[in-house]
Amino acid sequence: MSDASFDFDVIVIGAGYGGFDAAKHAADHGLKVAVLESRDMGGTCVNRGCVPSKALLAASGRVRELADAEHLAGFGIHAAPVRFERKKIADHANQLVATIRANLTKTLERAGVTILRGQGRLEGPQRVGVRELSGVDRVLTARDVILATGSDPFVPPGIETDGRSVFTSDEAVNLEWLPRWIAIIGSGYIGLEFADVYTALGCEVTMIEALDRVMPTFDPDIAKIAARKLIDGRDIDARSGVLAKSIQPGSPVQIELVDMKTKEPVETLEVDAVLVATGRVPSSKHLNLESVGVETNRGFIPVDDSMRVLVNGAPQAHLWAVGDVTGKLMLAHTAAAQGSVAVDNILGHPRRIDYRSIPAATFTHPEISSVGLSEADAKELAGEEGFELGTVRSYFKANSKALAELESDGLMKLLFNKTSGEVLGAHIYGLHAADLIQEIANAVSRRQSVTQLANEVHTHPTLSEVVEVAYKQAASAVGA
Repeated sequence: MSDASFDFDVIVIGAGYGGFDAAKHAADHGLKVAVLESRDMGGTCVNRGCVPSKALLAASGRVRELADAEHLAGFGIHAAPVRFERKKIADHANQLVATIRANLTKTLERAGVTILRGQGRLEGPQRVGVRELSGVDRVLTARDVILATGSDPFVPPGIETDGRSVFTSDEAVNLEWLPRWIAIIGSGYIGLEFADVYTALGCEVTMIEALDRVMPTFDPDIAKIAARKLIDGRDIDARSGVLAKSIQPGSPVQIELVDMKTKEPVETLEVDAVLVATGRVPSSKHLNLESVGVETNRGFIPVDDSMRVLVNGAPQAHLWAVGDVTGKLMLAHTAAAQGSVAVDNILGHPRRIDYRSIPAATFTHPEISSVGLSEADAKELAGEEGFELGTVRSYFKANSKALAELESDGLMKLLFNKTSGEVLGAHIYGLHAADLIQEIANAVSRRQSVTQLANEVHTHPTLSEVVEVAYKQAASAVGA
């Protein structure tokens, strides 16, 4: 039932995936909803992140496949030299963004959501200030307020960007030009995906990682096998343990590298362009959080697992936050899930989010995916709860479908409780790893045991049998 004593039942600040799902879910359940957006509808994912980057990866992946003469020869196929048009690849991404942005906007309008274009901020409990694009400033009231302002690329101190020769992923998705030699700062999923795009399209890449190993956020065993193809097998010079102390835009771009530990100079690189892929920071500065007493942690808004904003560790009534601004798993589908959880709690249906069961994927060729605990965290949990950790590996080279595709370079690592059999997590590198991880994510969500899962029948021949083999190996070790 809508509450007429407020302008709206729910005001959502931010129309990315988290804000979109929250607004639609609330409107679908009869609430009067407004969503505020100061930039493009759809937020980072639709406009500057997952949507355009996956379009680029799809196109560049085709180029890579057609240009791999050795791989094609294995099928008895001989292709002509590959030609591509950079602008048309970029246009494909831009058109996809426009289509999805328009569909998202229409979906909210059909659901009855009021869309307000402008900068939103808090003006005390249940009050939202709006600085509209026209310059008009007003204050609205809402029974509940959801903060979903997302994040922006992080640019470390000493790095100067100009959007052309030194840029972040926000600009990279436009693919305005193809530098002959590009340095990528960071080897997380953003750096890896763009390295995949640039090398497929003929660019030379230098990857610079400040931590002591390349791909530091990935499972070490997965990173080791994946790096053979994704980095070592391509025109990529990867360096770890070095810090880009300063970067100056220009022609060429100058990068001052120092040793991460000693801070002693290593060398000065001169390249055509630099992509800064060093993570993301929350977009929370403009929210006037002090008006409700919220203290952030490095800009991230503290929340509980019901998505209630915390003030001094206690939930703040009628104030919620979802998505990247919370600093949890900074993924579009996490934001969407958080948005639904927040609204369910607003509707009086208590619900908490389960981060362990949310999968993540890197859309390189081949892909990398994971869900649940890392091996280090699983070992720590085993020590705390007094059980033995089980680990099994299932290889793509034993899978008929992977062999038929001549894509047998791959590994799945499954982590489980050897006493109860409960699936704790999985890490996959290989063909369609991003799709395969969902089956394990479902098992983690249900806290299922490998002894039960081992009896499930998988289609033959499919890549899903990689998962089946792992489950059966794990089941035989339970209680042993």
